[in-house]
Amino acid sequence: MAPRYRALHVALRLLPPPTGRPRSRSLSTRPAPAVRMEYQDAIRTLNTLQTNASYLEQVKRQRDDPQEQLDAMRGFLERSGLQGSTCAFTEQILRNYGLKTGFYSSPHLVQVRERIRINGQPISKELFSKYFWQVYNRLEETTDDASSSMPAYFRFLTIMAFHVFLQEKVDLAVLEVGIGGAYDCTNIIRKPVVCGVSSLGIDHTSILGDTIEKIAWQKGGIFKPGVPAFTVQQPTQPLKVLKERAQEIGCPLYMCPDLGDYEDKGSGLSLGLAGDHQKSNASLALQLAQTWLQQHGYPDVGEQKSLCPRLPAVRWPLPLASAFRPSIPMAQGLQDTVWLGRTQILQRGPVSYYIDGAHTSSSVKACVRWFCRAALNEEQAGVGSVVRVLVFNATGERDTAALLKLLQPCHFDYAVFCPNISEVSGVGNADQQNFNVTLENVLNRCLQNQKHWNRLMEERSGSDPWGPVLPVDPLLKDCPRRVPLLLTPSSERLLNCNSLVFPCISYALQWATQGRDPDFLCPAANLLHHHPVASSGSVLLRETARVQVLVTGSLHLVGGVLKLLDQSLSQ
Repeated sequence: MAPRYRALHVALRLLPPPTGRPRSRSLSTRPAPAVRMEYQDAIRTLNTLQTNASYLEQVKRQRDDPQEQLDAMRGFLERSGLQGSTCAFTEQILRNYGLKTGFYSSPHLVQVRERIRINGQPISKELFSKYFWQVYNRLEETTDDASSSMPAYFRFLTIMAFHVFLQEKVDLAVLEVGIGGAYDCTNIIRKPVVCGVSSLGIDHTSILGDTIEKIAWQKGGIFKPGVPAFTVQQPTQPLKVLKERAQEIGCPLYMCPDLGDYEDKGSGLSLGLAGDHQKSNASLALQLAQTWLQQHGYPDVGEQKSLCPRLPAVRWPLPLASAFRPSIPMAQGLQDTVWLGRTQILQRGPVSYYIDGAHTSSSVKACVRWFCRAALNEEQAGVGSVVRVLVFNATGERDTAALLKLLQPCHFDYAVFCPNISEVSGVGNADQQNFNVTLENVLNRCLQNQKHWNRLMEERSGSDPWGPVLPVDPLLKDCPRRVPLLLTPSSERLLNCNSLVFPCISYALQWATQGRDPDFLCPAANLLHHHPVASSGSVLLRETARVQVLVTGSLHLVGGVLKLLDQSLSQ
């Protein structure tokens, strides 16, 4: 289950292609030359297509005729030989029912094949190479002067995912929308079984619109006539937009109850993903899974409970979905859900990595709540002195100054900025290559982020620089305020020089951990940094009892960190 849904098409049975067109021949099976069948060769060829950044530029240019995008997608599907329709669902719960599941999401963290999963696992390198070349060769064979040779990067992977799910004969598939919903290429699906929209946030404003209401309109574009849909508590205005979209389309839309409404006294539900925001995601997942199971005749999918609605009808103008007692597979599915790079904690000797790919205002707020409580729990366990380090990067059109301001309640001793590049040497794999930016461009962005941070620190340079300047988050009101070690009476208040910029993730982690992570040792030669913060910070980081490192701001940054910290993810 994706912990932070964008819009989801949920749960469908993969329909067979029309009579007379066997599924096994839906794409060319002509083998490519053996040397090209290697996984990295497939990825390098994939990278020659338009990558996500240039795809976004294409979408911006086509906003006056967005239907053109879906028409183009249909053309690519016809050329590839794929027919039928696909839906999605809440994968982990349904897998516990013994169903063979497919899952498609984006972006990937370490390897592209993470985007296409069978039974929760990324498809193997061998399968990725096999199916990549089948799709690629078929599209090459069917090109002509009137059509583009190849779809864009994300479109290609979407077509490939459909092909994989058909060839692997999954029972149903999870399909996460890429950007928005109405005109996203995944919205080619005509008849899903059920749809879901999770908490809305401001993101991709140049494409989706610059208000939450415009974004809600785009998200509601996945609704289909007669197909039930569910959403979670939203601000009043975007919720009104979702309701109007559903009425226009003829889609029955329901509000998910609170997660506590599913629970019996003394028997709460345990979630595998940390954070209070995951509770609404879990409720949404339960409704989506139950809908699919009921429509497919599965017994024992949850006994209905009498429910006294907590949500006022005037404020929440949607019918409230019924709560039920989750079945054992449902409860186990919520508990077993794991999603790398989201509210993830890695303990390595005296170093604790807190990893979360939050990159919008709403998700960063959720990240701050999670980190403050989790890091404070670690401190209160009596570990001794603690130094907190922020490792941050954000890309695209995001307002990094606003995101950094939201992170201030975490009270970091140091802030480290680096691009989403694992190593400056270029060592790595093709999965994480980005041809849309230069090293100079991304380093300039990091320097801008550092300036934003330093300016925020200067604004807090009064009598109590770590005093609250933001409204107190109700979820953090019981957490005692932390005073960073740098601000002890015997030390200068280094308000404008506790930040550094490094050219890659590896160097940033090397400095932050000072060789104290037993599984991530750093050559001393790479740490020759003469900034005063680097030298003084190095001593403090080496002498403190524990180092807490929060990595956030970008899923691509998180992917680069995980690649360096867990070599098994690259295997």
